[in-house]
Amino acid sequence: MVRTAQEATVPSVPPALGDAVQRVVLPGRFEMRRGGALEQVQIAYETWGTLSSEGDNVVLIFTGLSPGPHAASSPGDPSPGWWEYMIGPGKPIDTNRYCVICVNSLGSCFGSTGPSSINPVTGAPYRLGFPELSIEDIAASARKALQQMGIERVHAVVGASLGGMSTLAYAMMFPQALERMVIISAAVRASTFAIADRSLQREIIRSDPEWRGGDYDPDRPPLNGLRLARKLGLMSYRSAVEWQHRFGRERIDARATPGPFDMEFQIESYLEANARKFMSVFDANSYLYLSRAMDWFDAADHGETLPDAMARIRATEALVIGVTSDFLFPVAQQRELAQLLSDSGCTTTFAELESVQGHDAFLVDEARFAPQVSRFFAPGPG
Repeated sequence: MVRTAQEATVPSVPPALGDAVQRVVLPGRFEMRRGGALEQVQIAYETWGTLSSEGDNVVLIFTGLSPGPHAASSPGDPSPGWWEYMIGPGKPIDTNRYCVICVNSLGSCFGSTGPSSINPVTGAPYRLGFPELSIEDIAASARKALQQMGIERVHAVVGASLGGMSTLAYAMMFPQALERMVIISAAVRASTFAIADRSLQREIIRSDPEWRGGDYDPDRPPLNGLRLARKLGLMSYRSAVEWQHRFGRERIDARATPGPFDMEFQIESYLEANARKFMSVFDANSYLYLSRAMDWFDAADHGETLPDAMARIRATEALVIGVTSDFLFPVAQQRELAQLLSDSGCTTTFAELESVQGHDAFLVDEARFAPQVSRFFAPGPG
C-alpha cells in the first residue's frame, strides 16, 4: 500500500560560472545509450556539507531542464540558488547532516559537456554533432562522476521534472547505488500533451533563421526562437489559476496608449522579462537536446513490462510528490509512479499537494514542499 501524506539581451554561451562550481572529467569514452560516444566528458557540480567518514551521507540532486548546479548559496558563491529554501544548515535537506551534490546534466550548458562544448576530436563545437541524448545518459554520467569522486553509493537521489526522470533512471540502472529517493513532478514517461508542448518549443527555435541548422554563430544565436520557446514553456510551468491571482487583467501602464499589438497586460510583460533573462544564459541546442530527451524517456524500456522495469529498483524508501495544478506532469502520473514503486517493494510515501503554482511549484512553494522533504530526511528513531 502507498502511504498518503498530507526566472538581457546579450547571451553568454556557455555562461559564466560561480567559483563554487567544480568539474570532474570522466575516464575513457562515454558511450551514449542511443549510439555514439563522447571523449573527455566533463560534469559540473556543486557541493554543500561534509562527507562523513563512512561516506554514507551523500544526497545527489538532479536538476530540471533549465537550472545549473547552483542549487543553493555557499561561501564560494553566496548568490541564492534555485532551491535555496531546500538545501542548507537546518533546512529540509540539512547540510549539517548530509553532503549534498548537485550535478549539471550532461547536454546542458552550465559547465557540463554539451552541444556548445568543444569536441576534443575536431577542435570545434559539437553543435548537432553531439550524439542523441537520453535521460539514461544523464543518469550514467552522474554515476561516473560520483565514482570519480570515490563515491559508490548515496544515501538518496533527489530530482524534479527532468531531474525526477533522471532519478528514476538512476534507480533502475544502478539499483545497488542508492538507498532512498525523492521524485517530484515527474513520471515514468511523458504525456502526449507534454510531448506536443515541447515539440512546438523545439520547432519555434529551429524556425529562427539564426539557428542555421544548429550551426549558429555563438555571438548570433537564435535568440528570438529561444525567447518565444521559453514563453511557451513558462505557460505550461505554472497554472491558469496562479496567473489569474497574480496578474488578472492588470495593464502595464494604465496611462499609456499602446501601439497596434504592443504588449498591454502585465502577464505579457512578465513572460517577456523572464524569457529575455533565460535567453541570455541558455544555449539553444542544449534546450533542444534536453527537451527531446524528456520525450524519449520511458521507464518500460528497462524491462519487458513497466512493472518488470520498476522491479529492478532496490531503493528501500521513496517519496513521490505531485501537484494538483500541474498539467505538464499531471498528478495522476505521480500517483501511478508511487503505486508502481510500492508494488515493487519500495516503501513509498505519496504526497498530493494543493498548490496553485503548477509544475514549478517545487521551486517556490516552500510552505507545502519543505515539510514533506523535511519529514523524509528527518533522523530516524534512535
